[in-house]
Amino acid sequence: MASLFKKKTVDDVIKEQAKELRGTQRQITRDRAALEKQEKQMEMEIKKMAKSGNREACKILAKQLVQLRKQKNRTYAVSSKVTSMSTQTKVMNSQMKMAGAMSATAKTMQAVNKKMDPQKTLQTMQDFQKENMKMGMTEDMINDTLDEIFDESGDEEESQDIVNQVLDEIGIEISGKMVRAPAAGKNLPTASPKRKTQISDDEIERQLRALGVD
Repeated sequence: MASLFKKKTVDDVIKEQAKELRGTQRQITRDRAALEKQEKQMEMEIKKMAKSGNREACKILAKQLVQLRKQKNRTYAVSSKVTSMSTQTKVMNSQMKMAGAMSATAKTMQAVNKKMDPQKTLQTMQDFQKENMKMGMTEDMINDTLDEIFDESGDEEESQDIVNQVLDEIGIEISGKMVRAPAAGKNLPTASPKRKTQISDDEIERQLRALGVD
């Protein structure tokens, strides 16, 4: 009972109109089929009158045939118009739905704009950018410091470990002598480092010969 007094929506009205247009289209199609059937019968009747030599009857039937064909052509025009109306109705319904969606979107955007403070948002973005730059600078400083530490001590220790490992593999134990060897450039004559290097090489060759290595 409540449905009788329910207000129809736009969709309801459009559905009813589409249903009526489909019914009209079906009726036009049936009328055209009946006219085509009648047209064929009239053509047969004209041929029959022509064979019998009844010229007056042929003229009358020919005029009726012309009117009948005009009416059949009108059904095509009406059918085309009904199809156009149905299409326009669907287009209007689609446009109304799009307008409704845009209206809802506009209301949502208005609500968001009321809640959003542009100045506060800009300040937040600027603070983020500033802190991000600080973090990047701090990271670069830490990396540079670590690189300096490892470059000064780590590389030298690693090189010494490699030298000791190689000497241990060939059975030569002169690491102590290498440690006691004076460093270059500490108030020593220029020839001293060269002579020390020669002695070390001779000792290496002697120990290799003792191990049976040519």
